[in-house]
Amino acid sequence: FAPALTAQGAPQLPGAQDPSRVTTGTYSADPAHSLIGWEVNHFGFNDYYGLFGDVAGTLTIDPANPDAAKVDVTIPVANVTTASKGLTEHLLRAGKDGAAPDFFGPAPAPARFVSTAVKADGMKATITGDLTLNGVTKPVTFEAEFTGAGNNPFNKKATIGFEAETSIKRSDFGVNYGIPFVSDEVELDISVAFEKQ
Repeated sequence: FAPALTAQGAPQLPGAQDPSRVTTGTYSADPAHSLIGWEVNHFGFNDYYGLFGDVAGTLTIDPANPDAAKVDVTIPVANVTTASKGLTEHLLRAGKDGAAPDFFGPAPAPARFVSTAVKADGMKATITGDLTLNGVTKPVTFEAEFTGAGNNPFNKKATIGFEAETSIKRSDFGVNYGIPFVSDEVELDISVAFEKQ
């Protein structure tokens, strides 16, 4: 891999926040470079973070009509990770003595977000859709930002990047353990790379 160089000889990034680089079509999430970070407050002392990786799904986009874009992504909840092995195991352990799990349980269904409306405004967009998590579907709105487009230098695929954020109440999805000691509000930070198919 030989990086492109600017006129001054400095390396040039393959992606740039330049909407003219976006081409019409259907893109698939790059699972190796897409993730959802989550944040909860613990006992009122500090915030704690974790990650969902291996995001799959599609983006259909026409840069001439960005409000018609469609997003459909799946997040394998079973692949949750934290900085603490014990906490990660707690998120995925079965309920005691046949009771419901505290959080997701050992074989949770993937979460899925399917957009129902997109309202673009320059480099930003408000994306509304249905989030299914823990068997419950609720409307959620993300504030998204276009972060870059270009060709991946390794696989040569046209790639588009976005970041988005929102907050949800986990109790809305039946994940009630420890509230209010572990906050009901969960902040979600999303970073997804989509590759053209």
